[in-house]
Amino acid sequence: MTIAIKPPTGCSIGPSCGDGEGSVQVKLDPSVKIGSATVFSVYGKGGIGKSTTSSNLSVAFSKLGKKVLQIGCDPKHDSTFTLTKRLCPTVIDVLESVDFHAEELRREDFVFEGYNGVMCVEAGGPPAGTGCGGYVVGQTVKLLKEHHLLEDTDIVIFDVLGDVVCGGFAAPLQHADRALIVAANDFDSIFAMNRIVSAIKAKAKNYPVRLGGVIANRSSATDQIDRYNAATGLKTVAHFPDLDVIRRSRLKKSTLFEMEPTDEILAVQAEYLRFAQTLLDGTEPLIAEPMKDRDIFDLLGFD
Repeated sequence: MTIAIKPPTGCSIGPSCGDGEGSVQVKLDPSVKIGSATVFSVYGKGGIGKSTTSSNLSVAFSKLGKKVLQIGCDPKHDSTFTLTKRLCPTVIDVLESVDFHAEELRREDFVFEGYNGVMCVEAGGPPAGTGCGGYVVGQTVKLLKEHHLLEDTDIVIFDVLGDVVCGGFAAPLQHADRALIVAANDFDSIFAMNRIVSAIKAKAKNYPVRLGGVIANRSSATDQIDRYNAATGLKTVAHFPDLDVIRRSRLKKSTLFEMEPTDEILAVQAEYLRFAQTLLDGTEPLIAEPMKDRDIFDLLGFD
């Protein structure tokens, strides 16, 4: 089955492409491409539930028969924790262990199988105060290519640290087809989301990535998100309420698909499966215009 992500037109892609005047964003080696897999990058404010969302979405794709690879891009390296039941060593850790001689690494040194066959990689991050997250992402994709681990992968999900504050952590956008933003129904989440929209807009000038939509998370109501969406052109594509069972699943080192079935659990599983199928069927790119900081305060207030 071919996944019907609709590509942009008129996009020039390559190392010579900038990300806007004055940009110092990381440019990846153009020869290091993911390949035929459909790639999603998941962004959002720190602590908003990106890893929980990414892991359960990975499982949903796998339940629909897809071969899935999840790549965590955070020095905490806990993106795949519920999938593998452990904190996996990072790509940077294992590269350091062989003095950065990548040819000495084996697949099993940095790729781990998680629940329902989801393959898991933790890219990690550079040492604090040094290096760049973009380098880490580039080295991770390069290793995966060298070990032929992307050739039969259908879906790749990048789970990326916090809101976008530099070109390094925006680097996964250079590989992605769609960027998904996880946000709660509160000012701080939406403020971070607005910055992410700006980063995606910058990358979309020269790379295939386009906005896929907002995942409303940990929120019963969505009125603030709805107000922001209406003002910018965004759209909510999935909604997961603030349920204690979701919090407990992480404490139990489990995805929601492994929890004892209750009405709540079955409803959340159904939403993940519906969302995954929607993404497989193909989504139209969203064109959103980020707001000025002052305008967000005026729109949503200070609560």
